[in-house]
Amino acid sequence: MEFGLIAKKFYNHRLYPRPARCDRSGLWANFLPTLRDVRALAAPGSPDEQPARGASKIPFWGMHRQRWGFGMIPATAISVGQIIFIMNELGKSRQKMVVPASAPQVRLVEVDDGSAGQRIDNFLLRECKGVPKSHVYRILRSGEVRVNKGRVDAAYRLALGDIVRIPPVRVAASAADDAPAHVPAATFPVLFEDDYLLAVDKPAGVAVHGGSGVSFGVIEQLRRAMPQQKFLELVHRLDRETSGILLLAKKRAALVGMHEQIRHNRMDKRYLACVSGAWRERQRSVKAPLYKYVTAQGERRVRVQEDGQASHTVFRMVETLPPYTLLEAELKTGRTHQIRVHLAHCGTPIVGDDKYGDFTLNKSLARPGAKPGIKRMFLHAWRLRFTHPVLDTPIALEAALPPECEQFLNQLRGA
Repeated sequence: MEFGLIAKKFYNHRLYPRPARCDRSGLWANFLPTLRDVRALAAPGSPDEQPARGASKIPFWGMHRQRWGFGMIPATAISVGQIIFIMNELGKSRQKMVVPASAPQVRLVEVDDGSAGQRIDNFLLRECKGVPKSHVYRILRSGEVRVNKGRVDAAYRLALGDIVRIPPVRVAASAADDAPAHVPAATFPVLFEDDYLLAVDKPAGVAVHGGSGVSFGVIEQLRRAMPQQKFLELVHRLDRETSGILLLAKKRAALVGMHEQIRHNRMDKRYLACVSGAWRERQRSVKAPLYKYVTAQGERRVRVQEDGQASHTVFRMVETLPPYTLLEAELKTGRTHQIRVHLAHCGTPIVGDDKYGDFTLNKSLARPGAKPGIKRMFLHAWRLRFTHPVLDTPIALEAALPPECEQFLNQLRGA
């Protein structure tokens, strides 16, 4: 290494600021030591003394504090070893100042119960949050993603114990950073629970999940209350103002099995609804097609329309309480707001329905001290029957009417 480069590197470092006045030509002219000075510094004991074994062969020079203005350098000559030590410490301090961002690494993920049965593309979208979907499918097609060291296509379903190789991809911040600032843990009345399923009695006014202006819902609160549960997903949904049985899956195999039953209409879901108006038939089947749309205010709505989705609800009369009727609704399909829109279409809207109901009647029933009175929508998921997706045993769940609904019925009965 040239002497001038060593001097310049040492001179320009942050710990040794440039002198206030610096005549470049004069500085470097006076900075270069004579050969005698170099020999004296390299071997201070005697001119003929040899340097120690392993010592640097680069000659260095002494600097005088008064002459050069380097306040951190001693006035006396310093040894080569001291210079090397100083330079090493300076390098360490510079490394601490700038911490490079960690580069993405290859990951090997073992498939557990929560992911067994899931398609590989959906698994990657969950593991690589923030990565564009097109990029996920590109690394699948290129073979960068491997399962048990072999290539797979996007339709491959993972099995328990599979080892998935995920190539280096830059992902978004962790899910915890994207989560709401505060999701309070909450527990709900448990109607059924085993290693595969969880059924709770959801109260009215609580969303089942966050979104559409809602920060969190039942699923987020249960996940916070059950951090040891690695997998917890909704099997189906209930409207925010609907109370009653809500089913969740604790294993992916259970979720897949329950969705299979829903698709083939093998799940028996019954609701209780109190409607305003006279209902004449003991049983009535409504098959009006439903069409989803968005209002000018950005709210989601559903209406009966010929080109809508096929929908089927069976209504049975439970009790007549003029001018109200208590009905049981059996869902044959699971469209958004299906029971509410079908009943409004029949001219008997649900009591307290703020989207499709009688708004004047709702306002009068919600007045303080009103008798009969109720401040919520009277729609309750009271019964659920299905076959256990793993154990293949019949399950029958029931949830009693909430106190406010029972009180409204008692007021109508004159009790």
